[in-house]
Amino acid sequence: MTCVLYAGKARDAEAWIGAVRALRPELDITADIEGTDPAKIDILLYEPSGPVKDLTPYSGILAIQSLWAGVETLLDNPTLPKSPALLRMVEPGLTEGMTDYCVGHVMRVHLGMDKQRAQQSRKEWLNVAPPLSRDRKVAILGLGALGVDLAQKLATLRFNVLGWSRSEKTIAGVKTFHGDQGLAGIIAQADIVVILVPLTPQTTGLFDAERLEALPDGAHIINVARGPIIEDDALLAALNSGKIASATLDVFNEEPLPQSHPYWEHPSVTITPHIASATRIQTAAKVIVEQIELFETGKPFINVVDRSRGY
Repeated sequence: MTCVLYAGKARDAEAWIGAVRALRPELDITADIEGTDPAKIDILLYEPSGPVKDLTPYSGILAIQSLWAGVETLLDNPTLPKSPALLRMVEPGLTEGMTDYCVGHVMRVHLGMDKQRAQQSRKEWLNVAPPLSRDRKVAILGLGALGVDLAQKLATLRFNVLGWSRSEKTIAGVKTFHGDQGLAGIIAQADIVVILVPLTPQTTGLFDAERLEALPDGAHIINVARGPIIEDDALLAALNSGKIASATLDVFNEEPLPQSHPYWEHPSVTITPHIASATRIQTAAKVIVEQIELFETGKPFINVVDRSRGY
């Protein structure tokens, strides 16, 4: 029988095991890390903030299923075994939550709601209507499961949606770009940029002073990927000069964001505390059971991380 070890946050162990067992009552799944022989484990359910830091004892397992969307912390773990398959968490709840967040903030920026609130505080009556969504170019950088769902939803709202990925992709209703040349092309015309690329050596510092300068004047940035993708000093300079009209930031180089950081009081920055989306246990449990059943029937896992690419 397949043996699964939960190695996430202790506070969530009962909920995770209960959700998985509701789908597969006979499954051998436990959160007893100390009392379970690593040699008997087939699949490890893992998050870096959980109790297992040293993965060396699990070198013989078949798969590590990440409970997070991002896998850069797992890949950076020096004890990560080379043999197990690494599985990204791709699940409907996480995807829907991210799309909800991004659509909400794209609409907030598009409609100028922050400016209108500021005008209200000054009792100013400025009768200026926002542009139509069809006249606003929204660029989504990163066309994985999250980016594709967001692109499709924004397209149904009539936005002029552009999408970029490392390799070529086709999405109905979305103009897509790829590679370095495509990145330059999409940045040059984006009114609103939503950053959804994974954090890799290639994307660290992706938005430096040069790339921020390449954006159209008055562009808006929404970062829901990882903090190090943007160079903070460069973004602050672009905001202070007016080159960038606003930044909505859910992720940061250091989390929690230090109280002394200038983002907190910057009038053109909206901060949310890394809550754009999260793995939902009930929907993610179905994905885990699907992976287990693929293993048990001799079929390949899905959403396997390409270690050479970092995602």
